[in-house]
Amino acid sequence: MPLATVMARLRDPLNGCPWDIAQDFASIAPYTIEEAYEVADACQRGDMAALRDELGDLLLQVAFHARMAEQLGAFGLQDVIDGITAKMIRRHPHVFAGSAPRADGHAQWEAIKAAERAEKEPDPSALAGVAIALPALLRAEKLQKRAARTGFDWPDTVGVVAKIVEELDEVQAAVTPAEREDEVGDLLFACVNLARHLKVDPEVALRGANAKFERRFRGMEDLAGDEFAGLALEEKEVLWGRVKGGE
Repeated sequence: MPLATVMARLRDPLNGCPWDIAQDFASIAPYTIEEAYEVADACQRGDMAALRDELGDLLLQVAFHARMAEQLGAFGLQDVIDGITAKMIRRHPHVFAGSAPRADGHAQWEAIKAAERAEKEPDPSALAGVAIALPALLRAEKLQKRAARTGFDWPDTVGVVAKIVEELDEVQAAVTPAEREDEVGDLLFACVNLARHLKVDPEVALRGANAKFERRFRGMEDLAGDEFAGLALEEKEVLWGRVKGGE
């Protein structure tokens, strides 16, 4: 049975699933984001079986949103497929339109994308269209890249590192909770800027740091057993050093 038909059955007002019928775009969106992250996790682990399953889960989210839109008379799943197909053809003229191949294919993509955005986006800002709902690290990187295209960017990492030091000093000087939140935000934004200049994906880097911390912390727990929680901080730091040294 086609996926679109399955989704239509699930959303059928009379004979469908009560949970599926009750959902709307806002309630489903968190699941869509979660499934996208699970796809990324499977990619990072190189688990092809998991990737197959997670891509299916993500595809279900696309079908779910499309079915809800279809019930509103807006568009259906085939419209989504036709739209992305047309976009890929339009943004690859060197492949589909017989244009001469270009070494800067990504730059060409961005130029076509910017032209499309200018046609439908009334906001003339270079930052227009960067979705507010994006994860904060990803949105910071996208905002910085957009700004950099206008020439508003550090020429090298020297200025970025100096900015990080400056922001760290301001965090330490902050007094009120509101000031601390504001300054920590500035510090994180500056760190994303450094990652961008070093051509490091900040989201991937932070996921790696999370995984490393979890691995080492679990190693500490394994070494100490049931006594771990009651150990002094100094004793835990010794365990951390042992785990780290053993990697």
